[in-house]
Amino acid sequence: QLQMAESGGGLVQAGGSLRLSCERSARTVNGYRVGWFRQAPGKERQYIGSINMRGTSTDYVDSVRGRFTISRDNAKNTVYLQMNNLTPEDTAVYYCAADPRGSTYKLPGVYTYWGQGTQVTVSS
Repeated sequence: QLQMAESGGGLVQAGGSLRLSCERSARTVNGYRVGWFRQAPGKERQYIGSINMRGTSTDYVDSVRGRFTISRDNAKNTVYLQMNNLTPEDTAVYYCAADPRGSTYKLPGVYTYWGQGTQVTVSS
């Protein structure tokens, strides 16, 4: 079965940057899309962006657009989330997910595979 693993989280000052990695044990099939989600304390898990592995098209929510960039390296089966100009509001556990069913890729429930999450903490 497909295994997902996030890494790169940690503690950073406001205004700083972090680069998260999402390593997959194999290339995904359904839509070739990988999504990024985050869950802050006391809040529901929310979609932040995704990438289409075939067309390299990307999608972002308004709160991160212009600050976050998603990229991929198919040879390494890895997707990256570059986060710049971080604020304390970005503090959360970040997850990657793969192989969504259908076209509703912004919904957590449609993804088949999930990583364990990596903690990102932004201090003021």
